[in-house]
Amino acid sequence: MRGELSPAAARAFVNDEFPSIREDLERLVRIPSVSAPGFDPRPVWRSAYSTAAWLRRSGFGDARILELPGAHPAVYGSVRGSAGAPKILLYAHHDVQPAGPDELWDSPPFEPSERDGRLFGRGTADDKAGIAVHVAAMRAWEGKPPLSVAVLVEGEEETGSTHLPEFLEEYKSLLRADAVVIADCSNWDIGQPTLITSLRGLVDCVVDVRTLDHAVHSGKYGGPVPDALTVMCRLIATLHDAAGEVAVTGLHLGPPHATEFPEDLLRDITGLRPGVKFLGNDPLSQQIWAQPAIAVLGIDAPPVTGAAHKIVPSCRASISLRLAPGDDAGRAFHAIRKHLISQDVWGAEVTVSRDHQGEPFAVDTSGPVFEAFRRSCADTWGCLPVEAGSGGSLPLVAALTEAYPAMAPLLTGVDDPDSRAHSENESVHLGELKQCCVNEALLLGYLAEEMK
Repeated sequence: MRGELSPAAARAFVNDEFPSIREDLERLVRIPSVSAPGFDPRPVWRSAYSTAAWLRRSGFGDARILELPGAHPAVYGSVRGSAGAPKILLYAHHDVQPAGPDELWDSPPFEPSERDGRLFGRGTADDKAGIAVHVAAMRAWEGKPPLSVAVLVEGEEETGSTHLPEFLEEYKSLLRADAVVIADCSNWDIGQPTLITSLRGLVDCVVDVRTLDHAVHSGKYGGPVPDALTVMCRLIATLHDAAGEVAVTGLHLGPPHATEFPEDLLRDITGLRPGVKFLGNDPLSQQIWAQPAIAVLGIDAPPVTGAAHKIVPSCRASISLRLAPGDDAGRAFHAIRKHLISQDVWGAEVTVSRDHQGEPFAVDTSGPVFEAFRRSCADTWGCLPVEAGSGGSLPLVAALTEAYPAMAPLLTGVDDPDSRAHSENESVHLGELKQCCVNEALLLGYLAEEMK
């Protein structure tokens, strides 16, 4: 067994092996493993089998599929260290978001393409690159890391980890570990790693509005008879006040965050149009990391093309609520449901049903696990990680720490502000992917030292 791995040795290994690592990543990206409802589930299974084969080639000899009835498949593998050695769980996910319209991509979404040092394709950053980092770290140790290592690659993270409680119940003994390294977050910038200190929670709900039993002629009956779309628009408008602040009462507000988010950086990252103003009045970092946010994800309604002159009798909308750390997803759902139901827009029938949800989470970044990460970042990038919150949600984190209270969650990742995860032209910076591979290889050694 290898006793240690120096920064120089880790970097040399990654440089030599990166063409092979990239080839395997591209092979996985070519599989359209979209886990969203309505998509063919067979590519998700192909992705799981391909991931398991990749893990086996990289030292996880027992890599296998974990499955439950009705769930997309996860992949698990493990390597046992010496007696008494700490156990680390590595996490990533192999499912991806839908690609969206092909015409909005500069290259086919499931055909990896390199441009300006970035690899483009759906899943290149979120989160098949996370699998590549775990694989590279294991290979750097020649499949014999200095501690026990398990890896879980989930297959339905992009749909809210719907069956995660059942997976934890069924496979609880496999997933027990002293710490979990979750490679599904964002770095502050190229060359600037990040230690995530908090995650917002998530409540997705579906709002249904009905005003009529059936559609009627908009000329004959328009005026006194309300259409469902107008009712929906008025309902949605009540979710924010004039300044753009969330207007739903009963939601938790977190304290200001020590790290500031520059306005020009946020404009550049998001492509905000020149005349569009930011919502709210508080510092951007507080709004993104420590306050609730509401977005309309979609509306089911007649499209403009082919719309008829009739009063629309019903419509539905998907509303997504992000929760500040310290809030409770169940309580938050009841708050937004109460808000929408109580508006009473012209007596229209309104129902609000819960879709996906995940609890927010705050991370205590003290202790040996996080010191090992700071040390590996210093040796990889020559700087300590920025400690920042995340506006995103990872239901896995709260669920894992509830199941294993002693497990330390280390939240890191591969993507950067230009990765465009969930959007068109998603990409990963190849140079930064190399650095992340080096960092995790070193991290395994430093964790073994720090957690003695």
